[in-house]
This record gives sequence, structure tokens and C-alpha cells, in this order.
Amino acid sequence: MGFRCGIIGLPNVGKSTIFNALTAAGAAVANYPFCTIDPNVGVVRVPDRRLDYISSILKPPKTTYTVMEFLDIAGLVQGASRGEGLGNKFLGHIRDVEAVVHIVRCFDNPDVVHIYGPVDPVRDAEIINTEMALADLETVERRIERAERLSKTGDKGKQKEIALCGRLRDALGKGTPVRNLSFDAAEKEIIDDLHLLTDKKVLYVANVSEEVLKGKKAYVERLEDVAGKEGSEVVPICGDLESEIALLEEEERAEFLADLGLKESGLEHLIHAGYRLLDLITFYTTAGPELRAWTVRRGTKAPEAAGKIHTDMEKGFIRAEVAAFEDFRSSGSLAAAKEKGLIRSEGREYVLQDGDIVYFRFNV
Repeated sequence: MGFRCGIIGLPNVGKSTIFNALTAAGAAVANYPFCTIDPNVGVVRVPDRRLDYISSILKPPKTTYTVMEFLDIAGLVQGASRGEGLGNKFLGHIRDVEAVVHIVRCFDNPDVVHIYGPVDPVRDAEIINTEMALADLETVERRIERAERLSKTGDKGKQKEIALCGRLRDALGKGTPVRNLSFDAAEKEIIDDLHLLTDKKVLYVANVSEEVLKGKKAYVERLEDVAGKEGSEVVPICGDLESEIALLEEEERAEFLADLGLKESGLEHLIHAGYRLLDLITFYTTAGPELRAWTVRRGTKAPEAAGKIHTDMEKGFIRAEVAAFEDFRSSGSLAAAKEKGLIRSEGREYVLQDGDIVYFRFNV
């Protein structure tokens, strides 16, 4: 439906506070390391103004939003790749997500201890990135040893795998994350099978104070330098403020954000950044009594998108009847859009566009 993000960071950087604010899941929060042991899971509805508008016009009995799933993973520490702190168990949790939300502390508060002393977002980010790179390095070295054994038994196809893993080992040894490297299709298949941590897309979240949101951004700018070198993005979020916003009704929330000079909440900012990071789009279906939003990768063809709804729809795909959201809005209804010739009939090679309203025709 949406996508799955793992929330990571050092202990006491505000991960669980932000997780609670984003998901209202009630994860434990305490001022000591390793408060989170098993990953908490929270599912949030993705805010969607287009879906709100379509629903206001069509007035369906049921409107279903796409979702984003968060895993609040325990705080990692220096040496986690060697089993320090809570060790490799939690590095393993990261392998199960599509993207990583890396929380970095960017606020001063003498009442909240930092396990490494003074606040330093660059140091903190580098500790986590290094531990993930070291864990990947171990994975790659094990794969090289295995491939070399198999090549000695006559498996000539392992030579390409050995060469690729050697390249990965060199890059990781220099601190270069795998996501910053380029691969052909065959290499990507091997990479995917390795489930490397540094191959995950990363969004940095700067956990800031309210004062920082209003303009004091020294810590955030230092983190942006780190993210910029990786081609990543930084989303500033005030965990305490988001906790307040989460308790408000929609109209109150809009007023509250306006008073702060903000256009959207931290959750909305994070979701939009996540969609950009993973190159995701949303399309809508109106079959039966339900209006529903779906999330797919940009570049997805119509039959594959239909398969997200049900595998039988992909197998029996005939065509897709498509209206662009802007055409729907300018027409005022699907019936009016059809009268104007704005509902198109598209075949198997049609690539879905963000905001498409689609009716799939298929054989059972």
C-alpha cells in the first residue's frame, strides 16, 4: 500500500518521541539508553489532499488512504556491528525496511543525557553510518569466501559475483555507502540478494527544538552537509511539537501550524520527502463503493499497477480507463470528464502518472 521505514539513531536522540508523535502508537519513552528493545511498529495514514477532494465530489461510502509503516528500531551504539550495546540483532531489523529514517539530535537540553557527551550531529551520523558499513563489510566478505569456494568446484558463474563483491568491499572500506554506487541489472540482482544496510535509501531527520524551527539552524546545517554528500535530504522535526500537533483536530492543526509559520506538519514533510526519495507516486481507483489510494513506483505500467490490487487483475488485464486528476478537477465529475473526452483508454504499455484516477478492465 505505502512503504515501510525503519527509524534508527543513537540512544536518547528522540527516536521514540518522534515515533509516538508520528504514529500515536504509544511506544515507551525514557531518558536512558535501550528503552526500545523489540521494534515498535506504527501504521499511519498518508495525508492526501487530492484524495480528500475526489472524495468530496464523489462522496463514496468508503474512502481508503494509502499508508506508511514505521518501525522504531532500538538505538545503535559505536561497536554495534561487533555486538556492542544490543548488537547485530537490531542491525538485522533494518534489513526488513524499504527506507531508513535516521534521527539525529540537533537540540541542546542538559536534562536529556547524550551517551557521547556534547551534541554533535556530524559525529552521531557518522557513528551510525560506520556501524552499518561495517556490518555490510562483514556480509560482503562472507559472500566472497562462499563464492570463492564454489568457484573452485567449477562454478564459473561466481567470478562476476567475486568481482562485484570486491568492488563493494573497497567502497565500504572507504566509507562509501552502497546506495551511492551504480550497477547493471545483473549486478543489482546480486546486490538485492545481499540485503545490504547501506543500500537502503536514507532520510535524515533533525530532531530540533521549537527555536530551531523558527530560525536557529546551526546544528541542522551541519547535518545537511553530511546528507548532501550522500545525495540525501534532511527533514527538521520538533518531536515535542509534533506530539502536540498529533492531539489536535484538523482545523485546529491548520491554525496551529499557521501560527508557527509552517505549511505542513513534520509528518507530512517526512512523507513527501519519503515519496521523493523512493520515487513513488499515487493513483486512485473508484471500483464499487470504495474510493482508494494506491502507492507504486514511478514508471509502473498499468498491468503491474492492477496487480497491486489483485494478481488476477494483472493476469487478465484488458485495458485501463484513465482520467488525470487535473482533468477530473476541471471537469467537476467523472461523467463530465468522459463527455469532454478526457477519460482515456490505455493498454498494457501505459505508464501510470501521479494522480491518475483509474478503472481497470480485466478477464476473470
